[in-house]
Amino acid sequence: MTPIQIIGQTVGIFAMACNILSYQQKKQSHLIFCQLLGGALFAISFFMLGAIMGGILNVVATVRAVLFLFEKKLHTSHPLWLGGFLACYIVFYVLTFTVFGVAPRPINFLIEVLPVIGMTALSVAFMLKDSRRTRQLGLISSPAWLIYNIYYALVGAIVCEAISLVSILVGMLRHDLHKKENAPEKE
Repeated sequence: MTPIQIIGQTVGIFAMACNILSYQQKKQSHLIFCQLLGGALFAISFFMLGAIMGGILNVVATVRAVLFLFEKKLHTSHPLWLGGFLACYIVFYVLTFTVFGVAPRPINFLIEVLPVIGMTALSVAFMLKDSRRTRQLGLISSPAWLIYNIYYALVGAIVCEAISLVSILVGMLRHDLHKKENAPEKE
């Protein structure tokens, strides 16, 4: 492993720690700030390790976190923001093959679309502001990112997504399935 790869993996582990700590924050603004820091560090890690699409989308995630810190001033809950993010994801997917030098091969088309799927699911989840739906969309996002991270051997990101998946499943068991069992039956 080269020194750049070692540094990239180390930065990824710090990013993972920020993301995991974010879910332990009481205030929404602190949670978003930790996510912002984690996204910025993951962007650096991904770029250092050659995962261009993941790096670019983590830059977008960092910008998205900054925008959500100022949600009331910027009205980021408006659907046009979601449309803007989705457009960015598509544009960057195309640029990955045309500008950023990823070879346009079938395996690359598949691998590089995974973070786009993950980011799209998370962006929709954040706009819905419904924790049950967020967990459901997390079951789309986390596996997509996990496969991408495994492909590029991004240790911190792999561990982060594995923990996220477990957390999503535990949350579904604790909150979503319990509600269904206790919900009154409709006739």
